[in-house]
Amino acid sequence: MSLPAPQEHQDALRSADLSELLGHVHTCWDNERRSLSRQLHDSLGSSLTALTMHLGLLMQKMPQEPALQDRAAHMKQLLMQIVETNRQMQLKLWNDKLEFLGVRVALGELVEQFGEQHKITARCSLPDDELDCPRSHGIVLLHTLEEALRNIVAHANATEVDVIVDDNEDEVMMTVKDNGVGLGGPGTTASGHVGGKYGLRMARERAAYLGGTLTMAAGAEGGVTLTMVLPKPVNAL
Repeated sequence: MSLPAPQEHQDALRSADLSELLGHVHTCWDNERRSLSRQLHDSLGSSLTALTMHLGLLMQKMPQEPALQDRAAHMKQLLMQIVETNRQMQLKLWNDKLEFLGVRVALGELVEQFGEQHKITARCSLPDDELDCPRSHGIVLLHTLEEALRNIVAHANATEVDVIVDDNEDEVMMTVKDNGVGLGGPGTTASGHVGGKYGLRMARERAAYLGGTLTMAAGAEGGVTLTMVLPKPVNAL
């Protein structure tokens, strides 16, 4: 007669099952977001482009009456706003640069746009070549960087951010450093979790699903240093 497994063993098995389930949910979620983004581009985007062209032709043929021209100009302005909203929705759902230009370009442009938008000195050090890692690793790196930058804006009160990506033989490592208020600042807990936010906790679980780690620590000169390490699959080495 076999003895029941110790409680610690059962807890470990349950934790592993939950981690695997969460990883599967994230993968399905990523695929769904990618599919929705493509539908917005291929269907709605194409229709909006066609409407813009047709409206332009109509405006050329319309009588030059001020009331009609003003109404047409207003319609064109509204249409352009819808086009821009559609583009922003596509970008939030899925970063096309990750798909077509690679994770290296996607990470670099994200840091550059972040610095310009928030008037923060943002530096990025990337490998000379495209990262040699699976697509799943690139998605996690990009989503983690997005979340890290959001938290810096919301809580760090930083003026400088450094993002460093190293592509080694057996792992990919990303480090995000800021010169902000540090882990003891408003909105953070002693363990480094951002109060009321789950983004980085989710990123930590995604890293664990890929066999990696995500840690946060006080920077040597203040601020916070976030480090994500993702091992490469054996068949990718």
